[in-house]
Amino acid sequence: MTRRGRRPGHPTGLLKRWALRLWASPNTLIGLVFGLLLVPFGARLRLVDGVIEIAARHHSPRRRWPFAAITFGHVILGTHAQELQRLRAHERVHVRQCERWGPLFLPAYALAGVWQWMRGRRAYWDNPFEVEARRLGGV
Repeated sequence: MTRRGRRPGHPTGLLKRWALRLWASPNTLIGLVFGLLLVPFGARLRLVDGVIEIAARHHSPRRRWPFAAITFGHVILGTHAQELQRLRAHERVHVRQCERWGPLFLPAYALAGVWQWMRGRRAYWDNPFEVEARRLGGV
């Protein structure tokens, strides 16, 4: 039983989960496109608790990438499996943000960064989406 007295498999909970997936699906589609483009180069896909994690490489890349992991809806792209594991909690916060904001997430994230930059702050580190992810998911 959950706190509302419903069983975990109750149709209302299932409907809500699918509604969140549908709302975030435009972002998920972007992640799938990027991820599938990496598959011919050796990327590996893995489903972890309903989220597709795609490790671009088997081990740490020789050159630094602009990100260690990035989230698009229910898809997390990472440089390699160890980074995906290390950043999982942080990136899951971004998954929940995508569920909350849906197709507006990417523009909102970008505008939040621009707003911070225009105020003389750091576009990435002071972005409220990243602040929340660090606070709730660590890293």
